[in-house]
Amino acid sequence: MKITIVAVGKLKGKYLKEGISEYSKRLSRFCELQIIEVEDEQAPENLSVSQEEQVKRREAERIIKRVKEGSVLIVLDLKGKKLSSEEFSDKLNSFFISGKSHITFVIGGSLGLDEELVRKADFSLSLSDMTFPHQLARLILVEQIFRAFKILNNEP
Repeated sequence: MKITIVAVGKLKGKYLKEGISEYSKRLSRFCELQIIEVEDEQAPENLSVSQEEQVKRREAERIIKRVKEGSVLIVLDLKGKKLSSEEFSDKLNSFFISGKSHITFVIGGSLGLDEELVRKADFSLSLSDMTFPHQLARLILVEQIFRAFKILNNEP
């Protein structure tokens, strides 16, 4: 099984890097994990709606280039479905059972994701009703993927 996370922007913060590194090590016994960072689009503070859409579209173009053909595409989106850890584990398992061995998660930049990219996704996931910085969302996602595999393997 292979899990790819495509995320907009470079990970900053030492604590985030250390946390993701720790969960990546833990995940290595369950799956192959790859994290791909795509460049974020530089944008001034006060963007018009059309400028925001352009930024998200350019970021989406970079993301799509990194998504492998045949991979299940799951986007993190505020309007996505909220799942418990157990439900998330079941969701991943349903893809694996159906013969899909590669899942790609996408985390957008600070402005979110392009709507066309969200529509192309096989599943849209919301981590919470709360808003998290997109870099922290990366750490939360890796931890939840690890937890999902633990649940699938009936481990405490």
